[in-house]
Amino acid sequence: MLKIMFVCHGNICRSPMAEFIFKKMVADKGIADRFVIASCATSTEEIWGDTGNPVYPPAKAELKKHGIICEGKRAVQLKKSDYENYDLFIGMDSYNIRNMHRILGGDPKGKIRKLMDYTQMGGDVADPWYSDRFDIAYRDIYDGCKGLLESLE
Repeated sequence: MLKIMFVCHGNICRSPMAEFIFKKMVADKGIADRFVIASCATSTEEIWGDTGNPVYPPAKAELKKHGIICEGKRAVQLKKSDYENYDLFIGMDSYNIRNMHRILGGDPKGKIRKLMDYTQMGGDVADPWYSDRFDIAYRDIYDGCKGLLESLE
């Protein structure tokens, strides 16, 4: 079983979008039982006490346009102990990658990757928090998840 953690800054936009897009992709292929798929944040900005904020409404709406439901998802923070529990950590941008290295204490097993590296474009997933372009973020994430899945097959 392959355990994948998608990671962004707050875990309310891009990383939960990636989590649920990838879950749908593997379910549609009938291989969901081969994966554990989750998402988390590098910051605590969207986490209050023991409870994280839900998926940001525009991100949730963009997923819904594509038939993807993300009910019940709440922001959680990446922990150093996650490193031994997951096979891949997929960041949305260069800042996430830097912060994952800091939180996880490095990457001795080469588990940290950037989602757009699985595409022809490379670079960072567009951040809809600043642009309000959840459609562009969805496109980037979908393309990255598709490339990731192809690399694993």
